[in-house]
Amino acid sequence: MEKAKNVAVLMYEGVDTLDLAGPFDVIAVSSNWGQDFNVYTVALEQKEYRSVSGITLVPTYHVHNCPKADIVIVPGGWGSRTEMHNEALTDWIRDVSEQAELTLSVCTGALLLAKAGLLEGLSATTNSRAIDLLREVAPASTRIVEGVRYVDNGNIILSAGVTAGIDAALHVVERLIGEERALDTAVKLEYNWNREDPVWIAG
Repeated sequence: MEKAKNVAVLMYEGVDTLDLAGPFDVIAVSSNWGQDFNVYTVALEQKEYRSVSGITLVPTYHVHNCPKADIVIVPGGWGSRTEMHNEALTDWIRDVSEQAELTLSVCTGALLLAKAGLLEGLSATTNSRAIDLLREVAPASTRIVEGVRYVDNGNIILSAGVTAGIDAALHVVERLIGEERALDTAVKLEYNWNREDPVWIAG
């Protein structure tokens, strides 16, 4: 049996709860009881963090004891506007993403990817209210795409705001395991998977 893929979901102060929990649950529910995906949270430090809405979160790992990630999920949130200037965090995102099979950013997690130097020559999107900020921090070679739920650059996928991260995570499941598993996961979550909106596939 093929080994389960490690999925590291980033946590930081001021993260959006649903940006983190939505994709986490999608991947975990799709994992066939952990056989296909091993999902866990990771942060710079092993301490309590507070989400934008005030929920206390504690990571499973910190960056120095985290298992090697096959998939990285970078959620957004108001805190991303501060954390994008945190070089320790953006350096970790860059290093782990360069070794991972796939990185997914949700909402303003795109700002962290931009600051990590991962968007050169790629297509990108984010929360509609942060598009202008993404334009400011992304490389000139980045194509900013508006009005889509997510963009797929192959090994880098970026979603629009909040619940779009759930759609993008289901897209990841579809890509890696197949449409049937993704559709079954959406049914289990009683979530209306938004597959009708345009998706920009780069390249």
